[in-house]
Amino acid sequence: MSRSDFTVNRKAMIDSQLRTSGVSAAWVTAAMGIAAREEFVPESRRDIAYMDRSIPLSPTRVLNPPLSTGLILQEADITPSDSVLLIGGGSGYMAQLLSGRARQLTVVESDAALMAQAKEKLKGAVNVEFVDSDLTQGAPGHGPYDVILIDGAAEQLPEALTGQLVDGGRIVAGMMDAGVSRIGFGIKRGGAVALQSFTDCSIAPLPGFERAEEFAF
Repeated sequence: MSRSDFTVNRKAMIDSQLRTSGVSAAWVTAAMGIAAREEFVPESRRDIAYMDRSIPLSPTRVLNPPLSTGLILQEADITPSDSVLLIGGGSGYMAQLLSGRARQLTVVESDAALMAQAKEKLKGAVNVEFVDSDLTQGAPGHGPYDVILIDGAAEQLPEALTGQLVDGGRIVAGMMDAGVSRIGFGIKRGGAVALQSFTDCSIAPLPGFERAEEFAF
């Protein structure tokens, strides 16, 4: 596919996937209308980069569908004064979108190959810091953050992450509940955060965020 083909597909993504599903925040549609999503997926899958589907990046990780990305960004309502923690940086697509909006962005990734790809794509971004860490642990010793985004579905929120959010701060994440994936939003109040889902949406489970099994006797 040519560059012009990707440009056409990018516009179609905005018009037919995002706007028709309620994603209309100007900064979100502008960022997603510029970022070359095809550059953040394996070359063999570039021709499907703008389809409404997940794209495998590794045996355990995917680039989530455009709609879930747009919904997360819109609900987070990032402002130019926000310090943001992104959990699950993947190959760098979500980080690319955030880097032009947030004051400071910390990207946590545990997959070395994906981290290398993301760093290469965002090497010119002066407000982005990469942290090699277990995703469930966030960025120990960094922050605190105004906003935390989890780019994947979680069955539970680790205290290690919520502890890195300022009181009154926002968290937006995928949620997995009884096999159904949703997007959830929460505000930290009195040291606690409770995610409330606001829409069902296709978003892949993020490894490490499974709910611990309970033993019954």
